[in-house]
Amino acid sequence: MAVVGAGYVGLTTAACLADLGNDVAVVDVNREKIAQLKAHQVPFYEPGLSELVERNYRAGRLRFTTAYEDAGPGAEYAIIAVSTPEGEGGEADLSYVEAAATSIANCMDGPLVVINKSTVPPLTGDMVSNVLRKTKAGEAAAVVSNPEFLREGSAIQDFMHPDRVVIGSHDRGAAEKVALLYSTLEAPILITPNIYTAEMVKYGSNAFLAARISFINEIARICERVGADAKLVAEGMGLDKRIGPSFLDAGIGYGGSCFPKDVKALAALAERFDYHPELLHAVMAINRDQRMLVVDKLRECLEVLQGQVIGLFGLAFKPNTDDLREAPSIEIAKVLLAAGAAVRAYDPAAMEGSRRIMPDIEYMNGAYETAAGADAVVVVTEWNEFRYLDLGRMKSSMRKPVVIDGRNIYDPAVMRGHGFTYRGIGRE
Repeated sequence: MAVVGAGYVGLTTAACLADLGNDVAVVDVNREKIAQLKAHQVPFYEPGLSELVERNYRAGRLRFTTAYEDAGPGAEYAIIAVSTPEGEGGEADLSYVEAAATSIANCMDGPLVVINKSTVPPLTGDMVSNVLRKTKAGEAAAVVSNPEFLREGSAIQDFMHPDRVVIGSHDRGAAEKVALLYSTLEAPILITPNIYTAEMVKYGSNAFLAARISFINEIARICERVGADAKLVAEGMGLDKRIGPSFLDAGIGYGGSCFPKDVKALAALAERFDYHPELLHAVMAINRDQRMLVVDKLRECLEVLQGQVIGLFGLAFKPNTDDLREAPSIEIAKVLLAAGAAVRAYDPAAMEGSRRIMPDIEYMNGAYETAAGADAVVVVTEWNEFRYLDLGRMKSSMRKPVVIDGRNIYDPAVMRGHGFTYRGIGRE
């Protein structure tokens, strides 16, 4: 099989399918990325992925190329796993998907099942089918939507032990053939009667999870005003089996490559079909405002930001990844720098990428070095190593012992007991 795209989804999918015994060729037009992979270097951080890639590469089940002609001929499946960035007006930019489909069509030499794993809006499958059918060989291709549900930081676990596998196609036989790829995973497989439904499952899932995050953040804002503890409120809500505890952690909002662009794209899709998605717009507005809450709390505690030294614990949008796409840290750092503060930061995985994006930040070698001499520390990413610091050592090294806990990883009473001026989210 051929996997088009050596990014996060494509490479993880390819490595896991190879580990299940398939012969997988990964094709990507980025020569530098392919050269890295041939040298056993994964170009992004994902726990366990480097080892999985190297094992299957050495076993001969996984190979990398920049030429479609080396990957397409003879393949039974071609998986499209390319980027769908935010386009004009918030809609998904499908140009990479269209380019991949065109290249597949130009090199295929027999019947082929084309599987779309890129996050795309409904009707994209029809576009891919139309592209393929422009060539004579492409008339023998069937298009299937098989959305991915991989979480950064646990992607291999998510692929090998999925909650569900969703497959949709206008061709039932092609959908069942794709289902065979997952037959050993013992996961529920949902085959939808058309491709549009499968495409919509992905958008619906991401929008719902984003809505939960924005909802609990709005609850946290109210908690601060009435003296309630948002963390305990969420715990109490989560014990209700109808609600459950997932994605009820108040904080500084969602980021990453999926939720921000997918909610925007779904809203844009709805409006294209003459529906105004009020809830989706509210979800986005709450998330946008939430990022600046930590800056407001800094101003409250420090009075002015000009000349203050602010340390950021974490840069990536979530722990166990180096992904900085739509990371709250970027916007927070820019606002602080514009206000005249000096910003320093430490992240276990994301500093190399952050240096390219934010060269005006001072990058430190650890949490204690970040806190030393700082007027305040902001917890931006909830890496485990930040949870278990020596608080006495940290407090004694700071110029002003102010901690803005953007992820609620500390106990307010413990922090105040150590002499910190502490502000969490929804738990004053």
